[in-house]
Amino acid sequence: MAGMSQTASGDRGRDSRDDRPDPATETFLAHRNLLFTVAYEMLGSAADAEDVLQETWLRWAGVDLGAVRDRRAYLVRITTRQALARLRTLGRRKESYVGPWLPEPLLTAPDVAEDVELADSVSMAMLLVLETLNPTERAVFVLREVFDVGYDEIGEAVGKTPAAVRQIAHRARTHVAARRPRGVVSPAETRNALDAFRRAAETGEMQGLLDILAPDVVFLGDGGGVRQAVLRPVVGAGKVARLLAAGLGRLAGTASLLPAQVNGYPALVLRQGGELDTVVAVRIDDGLITGLYAVRNPDKLSHMERETILRR
Repeated sequence: MAGMSQTASGDRGRDSRDDRPDPATETFLAHRNLLFTVAYEMLGSAADAEDVLQETWLRWAGVDLGAVRDRRAYLVRITTRQALARLRTLGRRKESYVGPWLPEPLLTAPDVAEDVELADSVSMAMLLVLETLNPTERAVFVLREVFDVGYDEIGEAVGKTPAAVRQIAHRARTHVAARRPRGVVSPAETRNALDAFRRAAETGEMQGLLDILAPDVVFLGDGGGVRQAVLRPVVGAGKVARLLAAGLGRLAGTASLLPAQVNGYPALVLRQGGELDTVVAVRIDDGLITGLYAVRNPDKLSHMERETILRR
């Protein structure tokens, strides 16, 4: 993180005796990937998560470490508070967003997929489910269900009593359970679905894709008003197949579809002239594609050029 690196490279960031990072900087760097993951799961935006980390560092740099019993918990608390404030601002931005808003895709390291629970929690499908929670519910759900933070500590982070946090957690779990993908989807299932998508794109034969589209499949495209994309959800296998046939037909011979690991799961990356154009992720229920998510907004594609390390 550029801002943090510049801050940490000054007098506050180095121990003059041996040129090692001072304890505050060392602790922050040790937990940075965890803090980014917390912020990203709360926000669905890598750019905003980076801003939250910058704000967290600025506050952490002024803390008296001698008074901190659990540094990791303290950092998570700061990050959560900053992410909650940012989440409310982000909500206002989404109200004026052009077309559907999709989470910012991340090119993730292979070890993310190996942690099934982490991969599920950062999948595009799950992040969209988390979008249906209010900010406090989302913070409580993420901290409790993904990071196993205690109710007392969550209460400190969100400004609620432990008893209130328990109620919020129960409500959020029930809400998410009713909307999340049915069962954990294996990477193999996702790859098979994307292979059918890719074959249809390369051959123009849509039947293979139709065979794995659920009757009520939903296609969402996020161009952010910058790139052409559907402005409303497209629902139904027939409509989605026709939309894809038209779009892929226009790209025939000029673009390439390549596999990538995105948010812990296989996805497809469309490039035109070597330039990143679209990231396509899917949601799968009972072996069929129930959601297709195409992110085209160039402002959301910067984290597709290098792997992002996520941690619990």
